[in-house]
Amino acid sequence: MTVYFIGAGPGAADLITVRGARTLAACQVCLYAGSLVPRELLDDCPPGARLVDTAHLDLDAITDEMVRAHGEGHDVARLHSGDPSVFSAVAEQMRRLDAAGVPYEVVPGVPAFAAAAAALKRELTVPTVGQTVVLTRIARQATPMPPGEDLATLGSSGALLVVHLAARYADEVVAELLPHYGADCPAAVVAFASRPDEVVLRGTLADIADQVRAAGISKTAVILVGRVLAAAGFRDSHLYSTERPRYDCPAERPRHDC
Repeated sequence: MTVYFIGAGPGAADLITVRGARTLAACQVCLYAGSLVPRELLDDCPPGARLVDTAHLDLDAITDEMVRAHGEGHDVARLHSGDPSVFSAVAEQMRRLDAAGVPYEVVPGVPAFAAAAAALKRELTVPTVGQTVVLTRIARQATPMPPGEDLATLGSSGALLVVHLAARYADEVVAELLPHYGADCPAAVVAFASRPDEVVLRGTLADIADQVRAAGISKTAVILVGRVLAAAGFRDSHLYSTERPRYDCPAERPRHDC
């Protein structure tokens, strides 16, 4: 049998993918993070499914649940908030399953930064303004950041930064980025993206930390910093330009044209 790591999406129950919902509905065991995954998703589990809230379990206990289910011949849905590819702690679970000889697959989900961009009604890559998005976090009560991945170093690129797990340290984030982006650089914070209690704050590096403090936001939020957040008057993308060659027959398209 198989363990399926399923991205449950950023918060709204209907943002799980069709594949994710179908997979969940076929698994006899479901492990989920009760503090992050919407309870409504559990309604998609089959009748009689074993439901395990992992919010208070350590890695060994979580692994034991999956190995046990595998031994009993049950498929396992391992629900993770957002998308498993980013800040999900899936890598160490996969490593444990590899050692135990338990097969697994990954079903992608909607990541928090995408839901935040939707809430802001912004494209995060704008022609001539910004074409790079850096997803990162800061190290406080979590695993230390690798050398060269501190905010000051990443911020020196001027790219759009999306900082996860840092809302309660907004003042520190601002202090590290001010020398690179300037006080007038657009900034935003989206908390509980896509949920009914979603909070969207817009401002600049000069005032965003004060807004976060006033709103009482300390978790389940992303901080976005970059000029693309207020981009205007930029040139149109080459994608739909009349200057871009188009061909009636796909076979006529040059290999370099994309």
